[in-house]
Amino acid sequence: MKLTNIIALIALSALTSLAVAGEIKPYNQQEFDALTQQGKPVVLDISAPWCPTCKQQKPIIDGLMQQPAYKDVTLMTIDFDSAIPTLKKYKVTMQSTLIAFKGANEVGRSVGDTTPTGLEGLIKKTVN
Repeated sequence: MKLTNIIALIALSALTSLAVAGEIKPYNQQEFDALTQQGKPVVLDISAPWCPTCKQQKPIIDGLMQQPAYKDVTLMTIDFDSAIPTLKKYKVTMQSTLIAFKGANEVGRSVGDTTPTGLEGLIKKTVN
């Protein structure tokens, strides 16, 4: 195989792996509104760096977002300590809260769940 073909294959596989993963990004109200108005699946992840439950959730959520089934889901992270107006808007009183949206509709909410099955069940509600 020619070197150019090998390079092209590597580039294509890198692009393919990006296309099968859900996006994880910081919360932005305008982007959230645009995604939900388009009917896109969105999960809000409210966490704090000092929270042990959040630390348990993170690798599970990151792993789920890598699965092809959730490639269209956008996970938006919200810092519990600094986003007080946003927390009030979504009626969040605790860190380690996840809120699932299918379009503009909230379809599920989880607080403190650290089980892979429970977290996947919540994310799955946004795409089914």
